[in-house]
Amino acid sequence: MPATVLTARALLLDMDGTLVNSDAVVERIWRRWAERHGLDGDEVMKVVHGRQGYASMALLLPDRPMEQNHADNARMLAEETADVAGVVPIPGAPEFLASLRGLGLAYALVTSADVPLSTARMAAAGLALPEVRVTAESVGASKPDPEGFLKAAAELGVAPEECVVFEDSGA
Repeated sequence: MPATVLTARALLLDMDGTLVNSDAVVERIWRRWAERHGLDGDEVMKVVHGRQGYASMALLLPDRPMEQNHADNARMLAEETADVAGVVPIPGAPEFLASLRGLGLAYALVTSADVPLSTARMAAAGLALPEVRVTAESVGASKPDPEGFLKAAAELGVAPEECVVFEDSGA
């Protein structure tokens, strides 16, 4: 199979599923939430990856007031931040990040997690936080909206078309 060569001035890196495997804690927290709301845990797990919690809740409970989604999301973020059991680096992530630092290539973390959660998960996985981070607090629109990626490119001083995004979520 021929190699594909991508040329970029910067890399925009998602966290969960790309650098950090947090599936164990995500499963625990969201399955408890699903049970409290009488929802099928397997169906909930199909929706929650790659977007902020309140946005997932809005999809799963479309008639529920958004204020309730934001309140539940705040509680769940606190639970997720405190629970890092089973959070590990994706295989190769430590070496990949070290190689970026060695190359002097610009890169940023772009995550739907907030600052405390992203800090806790990266630390639990033994990964250094990039200097440029775009988190839930930094954007008005959750992924899949491109706002976070566009903001990261701007903070790095690189045109979006000169960036390569590493994102695992279909959302």
